Amino acid sequence: MFRKGLIYLAVSVLLFSVIASPVRVQANEVDLAPNAKSVILIDQDTGTVIFEKSSHTQLPPASITKIMTMLLIMEALDSGQITLNDKVRVSEYAASMGGSQIFLEEGEEMTVNELLKGIALASGNDAAVAMSEYIAGSEEAFVNLMNKRAQELGLKDTFFQNSNGLPESKHYTSAYDIAIMSRELLKYEKITEYTGLYQDYLRKGSDNPFWLVNTNRLVRFYNGVDGLKTGYTNEAKFCLAATAKRGSLRVIVVVMGEPSSKIRNKEVSQLLDYAFNQYKNEVIYQKDQIITEIRVNKGKEPKVNAVAPQQISLLLKKNEKIEEYQQNINLEKEVKAPVKQGDKLGTLETVKEGQVISTIPLVAGSDVLKANLWDMIKITSKQFLFQQSVNPIANRR
Repeated sequence: MFRKGLIYLAVSVLLFSVIASPVRVQANEVDLAPNAKSVILIDQDTGTVIFEKSSHTQLPPASITKIMTMLLIMEALDSGQITLNDKVRVSEYAASMGGSQIFLEEGEEMTVNELLKGIALASGNDAAVAMSEYIAGSEEAFVNLMNKRAQELGLKDTFFQNSNGLPESKHYTSAYDIAIMSRELLKYEKITEYTGLYQDYLRKGSDNPFWLVNTNRLVRFYNGVDGLKTGYTNEAKFCLAATAKRGSLRVIVVVMGEPSSKIRNKEVSQLLDYAFNQYKNEVIYQKDQIITEIRVNKGKEPKVNAVAPQQISLLLKKNEKIEEYQQNINLEKEVKAPVKQGDKLGTLETVKEGQVISTIPLVAGSDVLKANLWDMIKITSKQFLFQQSVNPIANRR
């Protein structure tokens, strides 16, 4: 669609920082989670790594596996493949899952909405399998989708063998990879309406109601926490991928291999305290805000807006100034129709002291169809009439 070549625009009036791949900032030298085997703390908007320890170590994830399961569910909802009101019939296999569960029975029907609550709050293994079968036809096919999505996200420390996190010999991931999955999941803002609930009921009004209590107690006891997922097996020990938001700053913490839920929650709280005490978030562009425009060759419309694909912000230390940064816009030299909404049109870079700190794509804000012959005639006529109007004297000579 695009020809090679870039035009370069340096803009230093404002700065911004959203990145495709997380970068590392210098945290203090104190281990904020000494009992965890693996830890990472990142800023949601920019992906900047604020603190990490052994973050690429491959470990059993237990039920934080369900972050990828929930991501595929949200993507299926977003694409229209499924709806929240769809009724899902529970198979014998799904009902047979052990461990944490919502006690589904073979042949029982629940809505996608109810099953998503069962996964997000109660960490239901049976609910996860029921949803994986509904989306992909079988859990095996769904697991293939999980691994494919992991590859698309560039996750190098991850391999899934089931959709719920029950122990398998070659089922593993890392704190870093879980953070990337969590960041992707949080693009679907509705997910925190589930993961942020502390309690709810399933089978309301029936003879067999089921009380759901969120396995992530920080949702109730830490200000700003609204997700995402706990995990525990004898092999994995106590794991948690948590997210919290205060003002415009949202951070993600992942800890793996903690010795107890009490220590896990304490160390996650320490990491969150560090982030909110030391950093601030400066929002530069809102999601879908127009940043610039670019000409479209042979399009029904002559130009298309280049917009921010998500909220664009800059992560700053509390004593840092925004003027220390520079924003660079790099656009494709030529864009040729057709253009689809969301197509990459260029990039935005954040630069500090000559070093590129972050890069994020700029995307098309709308579709632009390819012009047909009649469209080209109209466009040419408009251009001719415009030239006549702006320079009438020269055209009389």
